[in-house]
Amino acid sequence: MKILVVVDMQNDFIDGVLGSAEAVKIVPYVEQKIKSFDGKVYFTRDTHFEDYLDTQEGHNLPVKHCVKDTDGWQIHKSLDALRKTEAIDKITFGSTELIDVLDREEEIESITFVGLCTDICVISNVMTVKTFFPEIPLIVDSKGCAGVTPLSHNTALDAMRAVQVEVV
Repeated sequence: MKILVVVDMQNDFIDGVLGSAEAVKIVPYVEQKIKSFDGKVYFTRDTHFEDYLDTQEGHNLPVKHCVKDTDGWQIHKSLDALRKTEAIDKITFGSTELIDVLDREEEIESITFVGLCTDICVISNVMTVKTFFPEIPLIVDSKGCAGVTPLSHNTALDAMRAVQVEVV
């Protein structure tokens, strides 16, 4: 079975408080990727709480975002309408719950990643999955990802290539 992981395609990262033109631009591509993907699709959702600014991440990135049950926390509506599995809420960059979900799958042929942000949550989840499933081919579809900046996007892609992740 092939798996597609859609990382944090949430309103706050697309056109909300941490949004960017690059993030807005990939939404139609990610939508088409999901529609045409021959396999199972999982979504991760960055999830914070009202005390976000008091957390270590909040001290380093003092922009309140993806607070549970807010509009910014929601997966973009055009993508959420395609969701057939429960979203995987994660309180940090990489998701250990994603590992648990993948561990329950049988005979994974490959895992493809798209989403936001290439240089933070995409790379964190790719590296986490690579650690637990070193023999499963991992693919990052660069056209379906956007970073905080174009430079950091490309740097993250290079880092993933270095650990034998296929970047297309």
